[in-house]
Amino acid sequence: MSMSDGVASPNIPAFTNGSGAAAILSAGIGSLALAVLAFAGDTSATIKSILVFYRPTGVLSGVTTTAILIWLLTWAALEWRWGKRTVALGRIGIIALALLGLSFLLTFPPIVDLL
Repeated sequence: MSMSDGVASPNIPAFTNGSGAAAILSAGIGSLALAVLAFAGDTSATIKSILVFYRPTGVLSGVTTTAILIWLLTWAALEWRWGKRTVALGRIGIIALALLGLSFLLTFPPIVDLL
C-alpha cells in the first residue's frame, strides 16, 4: 500500500460496508416479519385463511413464503440503496439484533399467550 503524506493512493478503492449492512438489517426485518405473520395467522381467522398457500401444510406455507419474500425484497431494496456506500454498521447491527430479539419474543408461547 502506497501512502504519501498519510493519504492512501487514489488507485486503491475504499471499502464500503453497505452490502453487508443491507444483508444484516434485512435478516432482522425478515425474522420480525416471520414472527408477526405467525402471530397474525394464529390470532386472526381471516389472515389464517389468506396465508394458506398449500393446504397440507396449512398456514405455515403462507407465513414462511411471505416472510422470505419480505426478507428478499428488503435485502434487494437496501442493497440497491446502500450497495456502494459506507453506512453506520454498529447502529444497523443494534437495530437488527433488536428486531431479532423482538421476533424471538413474539414466537415465545408464554408471551404470545399474553397478547
